[in-house]
Amino acid sequence: MIIKSQHTAQALFSSVTEIVDSSHSKIGPSAINNNNLNKTQSTGTSLLVDSTMIETDEKTQAISTALSTPDRSFQSLEQRDSNTQRKQGRLAAFAGKELPHEKPPQMEDVPLFTTITAYMSFMLILAIAHVEDFFGMLFLPQKYVNLRVQNGYAPMVSDFESLWTRHVYFRMLDCFNRPIGSVAGGYVKLCERISHDYNRTIHYTGGLQNVLNLASYNYLGFAQGEGVCADRAIKEMDANRLTQSSTRAEVGSSRLLIETEEMVARFVGTEAALIVSMGYATNALNIPALVGEGCLIISDALNHNSLVAGARLSGSIIRVFKHNDTRDLEKLLRRSIIEGQPRTHRPWKKILVVVEGLYSMEGEYCNLPKIVELRHKYGFYLFVDEAHSIGALGKRGRGVCDLFNVNPREVDVLMGTFTKSFGAAGGYIAGSKALIDYLRLHSHSAVYAESMSVPVLAQVSSSMRMIMGEDREHALEGQQHLEQLSENSIYFAQKLKDLGFMVIGDYGAPIIPLMLFNPTKMLAFAHECHKRNIAVVVVSYPATTVVTSRVRICVSSAHTREDLDYALEQISEIGDLLMLKIHKNRIKQKQLK
Repeated sequence: MIIKSQHTAQALFSSVTEIVDSSHSKIGPSAINNNNLNKTQSTGTSLLVDSTMIETDEKTQAISTALSTPDRSFQSLEQRDSNTQRKQGRLAAFAGKELPHEKPPQMEDVPLFTTITAYMSFMLILAIAHVEDFFGMLFLPQKYVNLRVQNGYAPMVSDFESLWTRHVYFRMLDCFNRPIGSVAGGYVKLCERISHDYNRTIHYTGGLQNVLNLASYNYLGFAQGEGVCADRAIKEMDANRLTQSSTRAEVGSSRLLIETEEMVARFVGTEAALIVSMGYATNALNIPALVGEGCLIISDALNHNSLVAGARLSGSIIRVFKHNDTRDLEKLLRRSIIEGQPRTHRPWKKILVVVEGLYSMEGEYCNLPKIVELRHKYGFYLFVDEAHSIGALGKRGRGVCDLFNVNPREVDVLMGTFTKSFGAAGGYIAGSKALIDYLRLHSHSAVYAESMSVPVLAQVSSSMRMIMGEDREHALEGQQHLEQLSENSIYFAQKLKDLGFMVIGDYGAPIIPLMLFNPTKMLAFAHECHKRNIAVVVVSYPATTVVTSRVRICVSSAHTREDLDYALEQISEIGDLLMLKIHKNRIKQKQLK
C-alpha cells in the first residue's frame, strides 16, 4: 500500500509539473513578475519585446525569425509595475524537476601527466619566489624597503600581493606588451627589444621585425594604412579635425556621429544605437544605468572583465552560472526567482542575464537560441556582448543573431565594439529607441565621456557601409572579406587538429585557442614563434585556470592561404619540439594536402 501510494504521488507530481511547465511557457515573461498567488497570467510587459514564444530547433540550434514582434513602450529602469510582481510559490512546484537539456560539450580530457607537470611548474615557481623573498628580507632588507611600513605609512602594495609581479611576470615580460612600428594588418612590424638581466630592464635596438600577425583581432582586414577606409578617415579629419572637444551632452554630437549611430542601428537590426568612445567603458558604464540595488545580474563564468566591472559598479547582486551551460543557467534562474532577494526574500526588481556572443579566450558561441527561449520562459532581460562576434559571424557579418537566425529584437540590449572587425575604436549599445534615449540621460558614458574622434567615426562608417553593401563602388569587397574570413577560420582550425594539436572553440570562429596546458611551454612557444617571424598571443594563469594555458590565434581575411600554410608548417615544428600534439585523432603531417 505504501509503495502504491508513493508511485501515485510521484505520478501526480509529474502531472502537476508538466501542467505548470506548459502553463508557464504560455504565460511568457510577464508571468514571473506576478506575486498574486491566485493568478496564472499577467498583463505586464518585458523590456523591449512582447512575450511571443520562439520555436527552437535543438538539432540545428537556429531560431525562426519569420514573425516579427511589435515593440512595447520602454519601462524606466528605476520603476516597477506593481501588477507584475513574481509569483514565487508557483515555481517551487517544479524547482526540483530534472531539466531536459543536453550537457554542454566539454574540452577533451587533459592527460594526467600534463596536469601533474603543470601544477608542479606553478608550485615550483611560487616556492622559489617565497624562498627568495624570505632570504632577501633577512640579508638584503634595503631592496624591500618599499614593501615595509615607512614613517607610519603602510606600503602601497604588500609583499604577498606583488609576489607574482615581482618574481613571475617579469620573467615572461618579453612575451607581452610588444610595441609595434606599423599598421597591424596581415603582417606587422615589431620593435626589436633586448634584455641582459632576464627582463628586469628592456632596451630597444631601433630595429623592426616584420612578422605574420596572428595576434591582432583584425578579423576583416580593415586595419590598414591605405584604401577606402583610410582615405575617408583622412578626408574627414581634414574637414573636421580630430575631435569635438566636448561631451555628447554639450556640443559633442557631430553630423557624422549621428549618421553613424543611425547606420549602426540599421546594421544590427534595432531601432536606435548609442556610440561610446571606448569599448571597455561601453560595458562598464552602461550596465550600472540598466540595473541597480534590488536587481540581480546572472553572468557567464567567463565573461569579459568589462562586464564584471560594470556588474560590480551597478550595486546589484551578482550570481554566476557555468560557462555556456544553459542547464545551469535555468537552475540558477529557478532558484533565484523562488528565493528572491537575500534576507527579505522580496521579488527582484529586475533580472539581467549577461553573456557574450563569441568568447574571446574560448572561441565559443553562446547558445543564443536556448537563452532566448529561457528569456521568454522566465522573463529576464538579456544583455549580449558582441565585441568579437559583430562583423565576424553570420552570412551578413551581423553577429551571433545573424549566425543563429535570431531576431535582434529578441535581445533586450546588444553591445558591440568597433576595435575588432571594423579596424577602429570604441563601442555601441543598441536596442529600442526608448532604451537608447534613457541611456543618453543616465549613462556616464554618454553624459560625461568625450565623443568619438572624427577620423575614428569615418573608419567605422566606411567599413560598415562596405559590409552592408551600401557603398556601391565597393559592395562586393565587403562580402569578400566575410567569405575569406570564414574560409580562413575553418581551414586553419581543421589543419591544426589534423596535425594533432588540441584546439577548442566552435566551428568557423575566427578565434582559435591552441591548448598548451603547461605555463613553461607557453613561454617557449612564444619565443619559438618570434624566432620564426610569427606574432601570437599566449595566455596563462590568472587569465585562465592553472592547467589551461593556451595560444590564442586570431585569423583575418587579410591572410592568404600561403600565410596560413607557412604558419601551420612552423607551428607543427614547434609542436614536435614541445610535445604539444596530444590530440586523440592526430594524423601524420605527410597526409596533409
